[in-house]
Amino acid sequence: MEYDEFIASKAVSDVATGFKVVPKISSSLFPFQRDIVSWALTRGRAAIFADCGLGKTPMQLEWARHVPGDVLILAPLAVAAQTAREGKKFGIPVNRCQSQADVKPGINIANYERLEAFDASKFTGVVLDESSILKSYDGKTRTLIIEAFSRIPFRLAATATPSPNDYMELGNHAEFLGVMAREEMLAMYFVHDGAETQKWRIKGHAQADFWQWVCSWAVMIRKPSDLGYDDGKFQLPALEMKEHIVRATQAADGDLFAMPAATLHERIGARRATIDDRANKAAEMVNASKEPWIVWCNLNGESERLVKLIPDAVEVRGSNTPEQKEAAMMGFSGGTIRVLVTKPSIAGFGMNWQHCNNIAFVGLTDSYEEFYQAVRRCWRFGQQKPVAAHLIVADIEGAVLLNIKRKENDAAKMAQEMVKNMRDLNAAAIHDGATTRQKSEYKIANISGANWTMRLGDCVESVKGIPDDTLHYSIYSPPFASLYTYSNSDRDMGNCKDTETFLEHYRFLVNEIFRSTMPGRLTSFHCMDLPTSKVRDGIIGLRDFRGELIRIHQEAGFVYHSGVTIWKDPVTAMQRTKAIGLLYKQLKKDSHLSRQGIPDYLVTMRKPGVNPEPITHTPEDFPVDLWQKYASPVWMDINPNETLQYRSARENNDERHVCPLQLEVIRRGIKLWSNPGDLVLSPFAGIGSEGHEAVKSGRQFLGLELKESYFKCAVNNLKAAESALTDGALF
Repeated sequence: MEYDEFIASKAVSDVATGFKVVPKISSSLFPFQRDIVSWALTRGRAAIFADCGLGKTPMQLEWARHVPGDVLILAPLAVAAQTAREGKKFGIPVNRCQSQADVKPGINIANYERLEAFDASKFTGVVLDESSILKSYDGKTRTLIIEAFSRIPFRLAATATPSPNDYMELGNHAEFLGVMAREEMLAMYFVHDGAETQKWRIKGHAQADFWQWVCSWAVMIRKPSDLGYDDGKFQLPALEMKEHIVRATQAADGDLFAMPAATLHERIGARRATIDDRANKAAEMVNASKEPWIVWCNLNGESERLVKLIPDAVEVRGSNTPEQKEAAMMGFSGGTIRVLVTKPSIAGFGMNWQHCNNIAFVGLTDSYEEFYQAVRRCWRFGQQKPVAAHLIVADIEGAVLLNIKRKENDAAKMAQEMVKNMRDLNAAAIHDGATTRQKSEYKIANISGANWTMRLGDCVESVKGIPDDTLHYSIYSPPFASLYTYSNSDRDMGNCKDTETFLEHYRFLVNEIFRSTMPGRLTSFHCMDLPTSKVRDGIIGLRDFRGELIRIHQEAGFVYHSGVTIWKDPVTAMQRTKAIGLLYKQLKKDSHLSRQGIPDYLVTMRKPGVNPEPITHTPEDFPVDLWQKYASPVWMDINPNETLQYRSARENNDERHVCPLQLEVIRRGIKLWSNPGDLVLSPFAGIGSEGHEAVKSGRQFLGLELKESYFKCAVNNLKAAESALTDGALF
């Protein structure tokens, strides 16, 4: 592959694989629904994130109706019957089935739990109804769903607004649709701060690219006007949250007095101790009403107590058979059951219960997602009455209500952010078909001084301009393979979806450095082994990044010449990264995950051949004691804080890490492996650290940098070094 072709291949967007000419969509759908279905059919593999009551069921049925061949819809328990009923209303036959033997030509629907009874290869299309339920399953089931349909040409995922405090859910959808693996998404667009390794956030400069990528395969809509349509009848009724704090009549186990819970364990104990108090309050409200009610629980003891206190209540619990669960849920839908008592984990997804506007939460957990989904069974477009949600908690349950409110506020902000970022892009895609991102551009500039040149642009393209066998020495710190990404350019080697893409990109540079380096001369790179994470890599450990870079150089023709370990303080690393392997509490808990700190390395490779310009030193220039220090395989005396000032080079959306290489490391490499007047190259010049030391030591310097703010900072630093050298202040 040529370099330009490779760069073009890095542009992340999902190519449409569906209909080139969209078939006629049913006029029974609303305009926004018709356009979304048309877009999804054109995409072939798409996600529809439409809020509750916006018509996901008719949209997915209309989509499935046009897919050539047989289609399987997977749905939560009891939603299959509801979907089949909706199909009749729209004149679209839907066959309910339990296994492959029951499948009929056209659209078939089954519960998620029946997946293993079907042969995915027999279907042309698949729909995941309430696809956010994927995260409720264990990793094995999630992987089974993704792998089973990986070769199906038409795939649709439909759910309400994806969990707004969980980007992993977007990763699940992208992986199901075959757009990108979740781990690739994390590497490409996300970073986690050391103190919270499970909490990922979008890299500052990746915001626009991330949402543009999502919009290449997903549409998000909370109301029609989000995409430029008239909201019309899609108006949500009022939602009133009513808090009921009941006084605990019994202390939690082990307590003499009823004390507020402080920990999760204590909250669970408080809930068990106050079942009767909370159930009595709920029963009092429900029995005083003749309207339909849903009473949501968390513990079996809560539901058992409630059905004893409420004469016409029907309980749906985990031990019921699927048939029993479905019969009760459909009975509530049809009005033959007035009061339904169940858990959000059982019936919180997919059901449309707009006929009910009274909800009681007798058991609240810290899961906002469960709470949100449970409320949206009734509070949705199509609900004609104000909805009252009664939150019943005991006074000793602690901060459970505050946690729910905090997460509700966080979720609202995040949902607004998602809509804000996706609105215009989605509208362009739905109305105009504009789903591909623009080609990444970059600026080119060239500024020189007496002994140095800085070039703004792609380092691979720039090194191509160096004549064969003329470069004396190169020293630099390459991007750490997407661990830190400095720009959103496809030409940024740190801006890669996975390690393989980075290594492929880096290989282009190494080949050019080998070509241009003088025979017998050297190139040095600074690196470290990279920590892996369970979320991104599947396991906690280390990756041999140094070895990977060495092998790429060897493939290009270099000889592995030497390597020195640079000591780093493990206490400082622990405080900065909170790595589990360095934590003292992990040593006490279970030391099988404890490890040493991760050092830096300076690895030097040599181009084969006879050096035409020997590098010579005098005893005055290089006394024995200095040589003994340089020759040590471990450098213990490198000051990690001796770096060039870099904060002025940072832009508003830059991440926290600029990685300026320690000046003493650069100084030693240049002194040992180059002569005064030699040309020294840094293809990742950053803020000019290597150039600063090269100019100080009387070498010529060529620096290459892609990011304009770093380029400008490097130019200023090189000018300062040149002025100081001229004034004699450096020696």
